[in-house]
Amino acid sequence: MKLVIVGCNPSESSVASAITMRPRNEFWPMLYKSGVVPEPFDYHDDKRVIEFGVGLTDLVKRPTKGIEELKPEDYAEGRIVLSQKLEEFAPHVVAFNGKLTYEQFSQRKCKFGLQKELLYGARVYVLPSTSGANATAEREAAAF
Repeated sequence: MKLVIVGCNPSESSVASAITMRPRNEFWPMLYKSGVVPEPFDYHDDKRVIEFGVGLTDLVKRPTKGIEELKPEDYAEGRIVLSQKLEEFAPHVVAFNGKLTYEQFSQRKCKFGLQKELLYGARVYVLPSTSGANATAEREAAAF
């Protein structure tokens, strides 16, 4: 596997409608514009990313209306499960969709971009969140 992209957790609305991310989430256009996939995708195509060596997962599997509903035990369980997945699938790169996601996983503060540490042999990138709920705040922080 070339790349695993890690989100924080699914929203209740995306689970109820059986989609991975909301249609207006910037994730899909950015996946194409960045060259990760060779053609435009949207949330209907989420399962096709594996064709290009890309895996999608979340740190926490429990759906919520917002990340403020997540509990410390959600993150603790997520760290264990995600670590097992990364060890098993051995991607070349792990990209965390949002600082909060990486900081909850690593249990330390970070800056956007390439991290110094490897994770199970993979390079680690922390990207501004594409979620509409917290993307604005993270993009503003990334500009400084």
